[in-house]
Amino acid sequence: MANGERVMDSNDLEKERGITILSKSTSIFYKGHRINIVDTPGHADFGGEVERVLSMVDGVCLVVCGTEGPMTQTKFVLSKALQKGLKPLVVINKVDRPTARVDTVENDLLELFLGLEANDTQLEYPTLYASAKNGWATTELEGERKDILPLLDTIVSQIPAPTVDRSAPFSMLVTQIENDAYVGKCYMGKIYTGVLRVGDKIKSLDTEGKVAVEGRVTKILMRRGLEKVPVEEAAAGDLVYVAGIDAAHVNHTICDPTVEAPIPFTNVDAPTISMVFSVNDSPLGGKDGKLVTSQVIRERLFKEAETNVALQVSAVGDAIEVKGRGELQMGVLIETMRREGFEMSVSPPRVIYKVEGAGRDRIVLEPIEEVTIDVDHEHAGTVIEKMSKGKGEMKSYGENGDKARLIYHIPTRGLLGYPAEFKNDTHGQGTLNHMLIGYEKYKGPLEKVRKGSLVSTASGEATPYALQDIQARGRVFITPGTKVYPGMIIGENSREADLEVNPVKNKQLSNVRSVMKEDAIRLVPAEQMSLEKMIAYVQDDEVIEITPVAIRSRKKELDANKRHATRKRIRNNDNLPPI
Repeated sequence: MANGERVMDSNDLEKERGITILSKSTSIFYKGHRINIVDTPGHADFGGEVERVLSMVDGVCLVVCGTEGPMTQTKFVLSKALQKGLKPLVVINKVDRPTARVDTVENDLLELFLGLEANDTQLEYPTLYASAKNGWATTELEGERKDILPLLDTIVSQIPAPTVDRSAPFSMLVTQIENDAYVGKCYMGKIYTGVLRVGDKIKSLDTEGKVAVEGRVTKILMRRGLEKVPVEEAAAGDLVYVAGIDAAHVNHTICDPTVEAPIPFTNVDAPTISMVFSVNDSPLGGKDGKLVTSQVIRERLFKEAETNVALQVSAVGDAIEVKGRGELQMGVLIETMRREGFEMSVSPPRVIYKVEGAGRDRIVLEPIEEVTIDVDHEHAGTVIEKMSKGKGEMKSYGENGDKARLIYHIPTRGLLGYPAEFKNDTHGQGTLNHMLIGYEKYKGPLEKVRKGSLVSTASGEATPYALQDIQARGRVFITPGTKVYPGMIIGENSREADLEVNPVKNKQLSNVRSVMKEDAIRLVPAEQMSLEKMIAYVQDDEVIEITPVAIRSRKKELDANKRHATRKRIRNNDNLPPI
């Protein structure tokens, strides 16, 4: 940390949300050793970041909270590392807190390692106790709490040095791509074999071994602390950035011209949800953003897929379908594009199903998530009720300090939207983590929990007089002065059916004086809909309107008569999975 900030979480969204989104690397020198450090996200939605960098490291440092213990995302990251055969060491952080449960956490960790079928070498992991905030680590719980050097000593003694062949021709697997304003594209990865020098001829092999591009090395950069330092030469085992070619992608092999076979890469887990991105064709479309055409949206999304291996992008007519790991990953992508000046329309997330067999033997499989919830006992009942409505199956109910720990297996579609609602259910005092564990037979339609929408029938600016009458019909999402148009969703009805309202109506004025005193207009504060809330809220017949200055929702079909005709044909769109 520097000045109280997490220096590796340098992205604006990472700072705002307090989470790691992108994997980042650095290196330090200690007692004659160069220690390369790769920081990875812990959330399962960004699992692609974890999977693509595991090929660069020779060991893992598993950091666990001394109070919460191992969470679902801990299981996810550790399982990937153990499958690669990496040597682990464990750091139990925040042991100086009064709520720390070190003995219990150590037992939970051992059970976790055994449950993930760690081998004998991996089970002999060293454990350190630390307080990252205060800058100390120790090999004994009651040891001297002075500095972080015991952790560095443990890394040097326990994590093996890379096994490399520097006499072989140069080869490197691309795991990350960055754009530099001065040298162009920089390809980051670990050098597997050989030595690389500035000016050397290189080529890029795709995943099938075909030559994608050839060129010469113009720049080699290495991380030193928080800076990139140019070097003239790098060798096998180093983590480097290489510039000089322009058409390589993640998982490509950059190598010497004599190399013929690509380096094997790690396949990432399949995506579980999809969203459709298209041009914002609402009456207010094109007024706020500077990047609004289908061509620039398409180019931006395909460029994202080049560097983010967990995303799958494909064209669907004039729209673009994006498949990813979860709502959080999609929300981060949308928010990033919104801040870049994009204006677009986004569909609600849909679960990706699998089909086995055909005809009468056809079986539909859906993704299942393991959810770990820590919540105050007084809120556990509400959480259990909501998880049951999502077809969740409780696997355990236990104690985690002064909180209840609930573990559920639930279909991904039953979990969509709930993390945003969970904050309200627990008054911000609970934690929810989830990860994909596999696919099971389709579990039937979900119980409908969302009510109908309040849909605008007029264009203009919302008035206090109109909103005062509308707020009696349900929750309102807009404030006076907000621009509206027919088909725009301005709130939620108190009943199941949609209700069409006129939010721009003004009070009729006359020159007749009233005997009664005028009633003052009293408005309930509008509910603020964040991007995450909006993604969770919209239904199949609705879309989200994303602009740099506003986030709105509307009906896909703006014409009320056409919506009514469609509603008669389709009563319930969730009875069968959309295969």
